[in-house]
Amino acid sequence: MSAAFEGHRLGDPSYRRISVALFAAGLATFALLYSLQPLLPELARRFDLSAGQSALSISVATLGLGAGLLVAGLVSEVVGRTRLMHLSVGLSSLVGLLCALAPTWPVLLTLRGIEGVVLAGLPAVAMAYLREEVHPSSHARAAGLYVAGTALGGMTGRLVAAGLADLAGWRWAVAGVGAIGVTCAALTLVLLPRSRNFVAAPASPRHLGATTVRVLREPTLVALYGIALTLMGAFVAVYNATGFRLESAPYHLSIAAAGLVFAVYPIGSVAAWYAGRLAERHGRRAVVPWACAVAIVGIALTLAGPLWLVVAGLAVMTAGFFAAHGVASGWVPARAQLGVGGVGQATSLYLFAYYLGSSIFGGLAGTAWASGGWPMVAGMAVALVLVALLLALALRRTPSLAPPTEPDVPPAY
Repeated sequence: MSAAFEGHRLGDPSYRRISVALFAAGLATFALLYSLQPLLPELARRFDLSAGQSALSISVATLGLGAGLLVAGLVSEVVGRTRLMHLSVGLSSLVGLLCALAPTWPVLLTLRGIEGVVLAGLPAVAMAYLREEVHPSSHARAAGLYVAGTALGGMTGRLVAAGLADLAGWRWAVAGVGAIGVTCAALTLVLLPRSRNFVAAPASPRHLGATTVRVLREPTLVALYGIALTLMGAFVAVYNATGFRLESAPYHLSIAAAGLVFAVYPIGSVAAWYAGRLAERHGRRAVVPWACAVAIVGIALTLAGPLWLVVAGLAVMTAGFFAAHGVASGWVPARAQLGVGGVGQATSLYLFAYYLGSSIFGGLAGTAWASGGWPMVAGMAVALVLVALLLALALRRTPSLAPPTEPDVPPAY
């Protein structure tokens, strides 16, 4: 690692290039991943499926993404970060376009699984790249900006898909989101600076295996993996079931109208950015529990009958979720770098848990909706976030690894 380069700083042209490139890459990744979410009722009708079966189009993609993360993190420690990110965004966009041509439900599920696997390259290493290439004074803020891009991507994919589905059908909806992915992939290729502080790990299974064991045994990292699993499980469960709720009585909304609820996602972007700033001042331990509590309040609000209160509840939950995830996801590489090493592996394991939660509980959302309606879905989501809150509170008792000679590093690692 070059001692002369301390990292890109806030205000530098290179920092702005990183911000735009990773914002675009995050937007593409999460637009592609969740573009089918507002289309679940339409897919159920077109392919003669139940609510739980249609939700598999989300679950297989997130499960493939989780499996891909385990490999991508290891590969990135050897081949580097930028190359893997470029391949990930480009290939996943092409597979996304192919999904629009799927002739049958099994083919669509197969393509979605492949799409999930190739999507893994970006989220597996984005936080590790930021940790290595951005100056310590801007770590938390840079992580918040990246997560803000993922939040906007989730909104964009859902809104574009919902609008195009009403106009031209689900195939054109999926193709439109694929085109957005191709555009973002080109931006990422042109703008993202090469790695300057990356040091390749020895390409030996023994070394990589030893590092993996360390990041699986470190208590703080394990608790963060648990937070990822439960928070994401709750978040995806709520949004998977929302389309079915809003298309049924008493709302009877169209696909496009129901999809407008995803317009609350910019609130998540702002929350992730602001939480990063709070973490810089007060530390990560102080921010994550409060963000979990905000998410619980939001889920509780969705139990109300009036549509405006349902949407308000989704907005509050989204803010709490992205605030917690934005801080926790930046905490993982920071903790690994200062402690057991294996930044790429630790980040990948965090995201593996994140998407495992999405796959398991996102799929269960359809079953919960069919068996107990919205109260069952909300109850499951609240229980999951409560587990995340307890884990976040437990992290307040873990020792800090921040060196006293590094004043720009928040004392909450």
